[in-house]
Amino acid sequence: MVAVNKIALLLLVGVLAVAPATPPSVAAPAEDTAVRNSLFTQSAAQILRREFTDRDVSFLLIDVRTGAVLASRWNHPDQPIPLGSLVKPFIALAYGEEHQFRYPTHLCRGDASGCWLPRGHGEIGITAAIADSCNSYFRMLTATMTSTDVIPAATRLGLDPPGPELSGSDLIGVGNRWLISPLHMARAYLELNRRRDQSGARAVIDGMEQSARQGTGAEVDRALKYTPALVKTGTAACTHRDRAPGDGFVVALVPAEQPELLLMVRVHGVPGAKAALTAGRMLSRIEE
Repeated sequence: MVAVNKIALLLLVGVLAVAPATPPSVAAPAEDTAVRNSLFTQSAAQILRREFTDRDVSFLLIDVRTGAVLASRWNHPDQPIPLGSLVKPFIALAYGEEHQFRYPTHLCRGDASGCWLPRGHGEIGITAAIADSCNSYFRMLTATMTSTDVIPAATRLGLDPPGPELSGSDLIGVGNRWLISPLHMARAYLELNRRRDQSGARAVIDGMEQSARQGTGAEVDRALKYTPALVKTGTAACTHRDRAPGDGFVVALVPAEQPELLLMVRVHGVPGAKAALTAGRMLSRIEE
């Protein structure tokens, strides 16, 4: 049997349940689409609120179309905190704007070149660097960058801008000195999605799609049966009262081709790739 996009099927069922049939020759009215989207997003929000109550898990669920927060279990989501590698797509765009969106390749040597992966990623370009969250690649990209180079792109995308004293690896989330509120970060990803067909953004979106398939966000696609996702992961200093070595973050947009929902997750005490397990479980429950 041909696989069906389950989210699209849920949306269709919502329409059939509340609206009379529309003759094939007549386009469905705009209000039917609004009802359909409303039913689906309400159902998704209810599932997350009801089933994911672990104190170690924080989340924001956002309607991609309107930017509205549908469900939230995150204390002070407007408070700036370290968000680790979630900033990397925006650093890529800031670099690209100054270099005609021509991104270099790089040889990641692992520990020797400052990457989190001891054995290294080998020769890598921008799409794989986003997918694998390669610190070595982004250290190379930001070696001569300062806050001045990043602030214009950050401001356009709605991010809290980096402080004027930041440069180099501080700009890729490694030093935990660039503080951004979770809400601003989530909405920056919404803006990135809106610009997905603009110069430079396509390579970043492709990297997020590859992350979900085989990169640091692979646990998300692994958990989904019908709906591929766009994913970026990150690990940052813990800001909980009960301190852990770090917290894992995930931003996931589904479906990948035309996102309808954005889920941002923080999991206390784990790296971003493991936080993707939790994000995958949450999205799989919405998909069912």
